[in-house]
Amino acid sequence: MAELKEVLMEATLEAGKIIQHYFQGTFTVDNKGSVNNLVTEVDKHSETKIIDIIKKHFPEHSIISEEVGELMQDSDYQWIIDPIDGTVNFAHGIPLCCVSIGLRYKDELLLGTVYNPMMNELFFAEKGKGATLNDKPISVSKKTDFKKACLVTGFPYKWPKKYEHPIKVFERFIMEGLPVRRLGSAAIDLCWVACGRFDGFWEYNLNSWDVAAGYLIVQEAGGIITNFDGQPYSVFDKETLATNGLIHEEMLNLIQNKTNE
Repeated sequence: MAELKEVLMEATLEAGKIIQHYFQGTFTVDNKGSVNNLVTEVDKHSETKIIDIIKKHFPEHSIISEEVGELMQDSDYQWIIDPIDGTVNFAHGIPLCCVSIGLRYKDELLLGTVYNPMMNELFFAEKGKGATLNDKPISVSKKTDFKKACLVTGFPYKWPKKYEHPIKVFERFIMEGLPVRRLGSAAIDLCWVACGRFDGFWEYNLNSWDVAAGYLIVQEAGGIITNFDGQPYSVFDKETLATNGLIHEEMLNLIQNKTNE
């Protein structure tokens, strides 16, 4: 496990250096299927650096990454990578973006990092050993009064048609008088739930690389994460609800009431 952690940290920090170097600089930006679904040359540079470091130490391990897709091997170890989560923010000079790397063994997440180099915040979790922010232990909030909760969400480029439009679900939370923020990075959203800045997060149509590391960080910080049916979460689920555990039922009820109408 020690070598796995060392490689994870090396890959995370090296990718963070790349992101910080290019931040607010000049780089090419392309679209991925829609006008606001962006990819930059920095995403690709960051991804290449991460994969090169992993492959140098563990050439037999499998990799799932946002830009290259799946690099599958006959291995029980699987690295799930988002070289820049929050690319739109990054492309517009907004310092809410990060490197996100999770490591699974078989079906269990073992390690996760989320690193925002612009804010110098490195979140880390190891299965069964808690979560940290810059090496200091973190935990979810203790808020029990749902009416006083501060929440965060995101809006997908596409969403499953079995659900209502995400704006309508958002409207339900707003009509409850709840403050809801939108940061533009699911990985950061999850980490900010984990450290107690937010009390809950929900979003539709996320991918495994958006949530793998943040999922473990929330769990290890004492939070709860499920799908929108309230079932145990998998990183391959498309809907994510993460809370401090104390307001989970209230959030789930609002989502289900809206989506089940």
